[in-house]
Amino acid sequence: MQARWCTLALFAFIAAALPACARSGNQPRRLRFAFIPKALHIPVFEYARIGAERAATQLGGIEIIWRGPESTDEIRQKEILESFIAQHVDGIAISCLNGDLLTDAIDRAVDAGSPVVTWDSDAPRSKRLAFYGVNDIEAGRALGEGLAKLIGGHGRVAMITSLGADNLQKRLDGAKQALERYPDIHVVEVFDVRDDAVRVAEVIASAAQRYPDLDGWLSVGGWPVFVRNALDPIDPARTKVVAFDTIPPAPDLLRAGKVQLLVGQKYFGWGEEPVRLLKRIIDGNQPNEPYQYSGMDIVTASTLDAYLEQWRHWQQGTS
Repeated sequence: MQARWCTLALFAFIAAALPACARSGNQPRRLRFAFIPKALHIPVFEYARIGAERAATQLGGIEIIWRGPESTDEIRQKEILESFIAQHVDGIAISCLNGDLLTDAIDRAVDAGSPVVTWDSDAPRSKRLAFYGVNDIEAGRALGEGLAKLIGGHGRVAMITSLGADNLQKRLDGAKQALERYPDIHVVEVFDVRDDAVRVAEVIASAAQRYPDLDGWLSVGGWPVFVRNALDPIDPARTKVVAFDTIPPAPDLLRAGKVQLLVGQKYFGWGEEPVRLLKRIIDGNQPNEPYQYSGMDIVTASTLDAYLEQWRHWQQGTS
C-alpha cells in the first residue's frame, strides 16, 4: 500500500512539473547586445550606457554588455570587438575610434551573423547596417558659423580636434567649410589633443602664450568643457570659445561666460536607438536608410535654462 502511494505521489509530482517545464522551454532566448564606447574615461558615454540599459529594459529580453578600452586605445578597442565576434553575441553597437582600422572586423562580425550598428562615430566603409548620431558635417558648420558671428567675421582662431575618428574629422571639415566663407578669418593652428581632456588644458595654456591675440577657439569635441579649468587662460572679453558637448560642467562654463556656444548631441539616444535598431534587424526589419541622424542642440546663454529643463526630462526618461 505504501509503495502504491509513493508511486501515485511521484506521478502527481511529474504531472505538476511538466507544464512548468513546457513554459520554461517556450521562453524566448535572451538577446546579448555588446556596446563598445570609444573609451570608458570619456564622460559622455556614461549617458549612452544609461540609455542602452533603459531601452533594453523597455523592450525586454535583452542583456547589455558594456565594454570599452580604459583610454582611447585603437588597438584595444579592436581587440574588444574581436572578443565579441568570438562570443557570437546577437548584436554589436560601437563608437569607432578609427573606423578604417575596425572595418575588417566589423565586416567579419556581420558575415558571422552578428549585426553591427555604429553610434557617435562611424565606420562608413564597413558593412555596418546603420549609424546613429549627429550629421557631423552640419554640426561642424554650426560651430564655424557660430564662432564667425561671435567674432564679427574677422580675426585669428585656433581649432581643437583629435585625429583618427570619422566623426571628428567630419566636424573639422564642416567647421573649416564654414570659416572659409569669411576671408578675414584666419586659422592659425589646428591642435590634436588625442581625445584627452587633460592634454587640452596644456594645449590651451601653451597656445595662449604663443598666440596672445587670438580672437576665437573652436573645439570639435568636448575636451575644453569636460573639466572646469581648461579655459582659465582665456580672457572671454577678448577671445570667444565654441565647443561640442553640453554635459556637466559645460552648462556652468556657459553660464559663467567662459564659453559662448555649445553644440549638444543626443547622449542617451546613443544607447537607446542602437538597441532598437539591433532588435528590429534581428526581427527581420532592415533599416531603410543607413544614416539615422539624431539632430543636434545649439545652446547659448539665452537658451541654457530651457535646455537644462529638457535635459532633466531626458535623464528621467520622460521625453
